[in-house]
Amino acid sequence: MDERAASADRRPLERDLLGGPGAFAGDGLDIAGRNDIYEILDDILAVLFPGYYSRQRVARADVNFFVADMLRHISFRLGKHIRGVFNYSCRKGAHCEGCDCDTRARESLVSLIERLPEIRSMLLDDISAAQDGDPAAQFFDEVMLSYPCVEAIATYRIAHQLYTLGVPIIPRIMSERAHSRTGIDIHPGAQIGPRFFIDHGTGVVIGETCRIGANVKVYQGVTLGATSPFDVNGKPRVGQKRHPDIEDDVIIYANATILGGSTVIGQGAIIGGNTWITKSVPPGEHVYSHDGRG
Repeated sequence: MDERAASADRRPLERDLLGGPGAFAGDGLDIAGRNDIYEILDDILAVLFPGYYSRQRVARADVNFFVADMLRHISFRLGKHIRGVFNYSCRKGAHCEGCDCDTRARESLVSLIERLPEIRSMLLDDISAAQDGDPAAQFFDEVMLSYPCVEAIATYRIAHQLYTLGVPIIPRIMSERAHSRTGIDIHPGAQIGPRFFIDHGTGVVIGETCRIGANVKVYQGVTLGATSPFDVNGKPRVGQKRHPDIEDDVIIYANATILGGSTVIGQGAIIGGNTWITKSVPPGEHVYSHDGRG
């Protein structure tokens, strides 16, 4: 069987790979596939939380050396990829006539590195919200090491910074890695405030133009989506507000679906499980699936 497999005619596959789509990143997009971005993301997570994401144990006495060495490697590798995707975007005609891709890439990289302390601070607040919001959480270390929302939200906050800087492609690669590993799909364009907690997490979807306030808690299976990705003429609603706004202190229970760019869930509202909402909910109101309004 092994000899037959080795001698099988591979020429049709080779011709398709060389002449068809989907085999190689196009037009000089040099990001070595997705895996290099994944490794860089892991390195950034290790810088933010060395004791939890580093590949080896980091002693307190070695933190300065570890951070400096990791940031040097991150800067070299990520800077190359940011420059590459900016060049790719320019070749695709992404409204950047006369721009300097090298300068944009360098400024974006520096901005990300400078924002890492702020990102870490926000993530510590998110982790605190998880520990405070889940009676089953006994220890900080337990949340860090076992809760899928930590990786998903940490990845989102890194990817969101790159997204706001206009870096194409890379933020989506990062967020989709978290999606595949945790089951939580957060678009890097979403705007999410501090102390955000996703309990359990599997099946959560948060769309690109969604805005979420502070101290919001979401359970598994929640969708914050669009009523339709197309306008009345059947054209994609690019650049339009398509996803809902969730104000501060809202709780959204499992499998609730909230849709639409004009939909606002008011401060302190509670959305029950299995609800379908396409209209705004006033602050403090409770909505349940059995009657539509609590």
